[in-house]
Amino acid sequence: MSRKHPVVVITGSSGAGTSTVKKALESIFHRQKIKSVVIEGDSFHRYDRVGMSREMEAASRSGVRLSHFGEQANQFEKLEQLFHTYGETGGGQKRFYLHNDEEAQQHGKRLGIACSAGEFTPWEDIEPDTDLLFYEGLHGLVKTANVDLTRYVDLKVGVVPVVNLEWIQKIHRDSAERGYSQDEVVDSILRRMPDYVKYITPQFSETDINFQRVATVDTSNPFIARDIPTLDESFVVIRFRRPDIRNTDFTNLLSMISGAFMSRRNTIVVPGGKMGMAMEIILTPIISDLLQRRHAR
Repeated sequence: MSRKHPVVVITGSSGAGTSTVKKALESIFHRQKIKSVVIEGDSFHRYDRVGMSREMEAASRSGVRLSHFGEQANQFEKLEQLFHTYGETGGGQKRFYLHNDEEAQQHGKRLGIACSAGEFTPWEDIEPDTDLLFYEGLHGLVKTANVDLTRYVDLKVGVVPVVNLEWIQKIHRDSAERGYSQDEVVDSILRRMPDYVKYITPQFSETDINFQRVATVDTSNPFIARDIPTLDESFVVIRFRRPDIRNTDFTNLLSMISGAFMSRRNTIVVPGGKMGMAMEIILTPIISDLLQRRHAR
């Protein structure tokens, strides 16, 4: 961890709600005039879209399960190196994974090169004089036999829905946006499960704060659900690893968020529609404290 160059991590699986946290933090950064460097987890995948398809086909022929959740498909060592380097010097290198044509056109124009969807941009130096590094993605708190990213992170935030809700979101997204059949999506869930258990789930035991979305409608069979439960059809369970983290005032939180209640001494529950609001209220003083310590002599 670094006093001078703090690293903030939002970790969570696809569709978990990390984008909501990202918006909350971007709002905080804007209000407090914080210059952040944003690192997207997808940029540390080992293979581009074509390469991953090729590797998955080869793995399937060999009877091996390969997924974006696992170590073989990602550059954990390089991500750990970035966290370490940034904490020490405020520098490092980043790149972007281009999810679609719009992103490819945007970065191609910025870099003055031809870019295509499904590829990575070239590695480039992080801009100088940033206040903190903000990572959002799948693997920000991964531990393996070779790496331990948690050693270099100053604020660890997890965002995860209950697993049935996560499956509903994946089935709907992959069917509607990517054209997969339900059987293909289920096969994907099963293929990724060993890596999910080994690499994704353990990270949520490392978080300082965890946001878990729980639906208040029936999700007992995610494979027949016709729609995704909305935020208003959910509660968000917010667990603090230490109840005294940055002197969090639970009484104040309860008074500011209508419908919130405490379920344990370190856990507050808020209506799903208040998720973004709760994140800003909770994270603003913590981010301020990181920056104050950064400038303290």
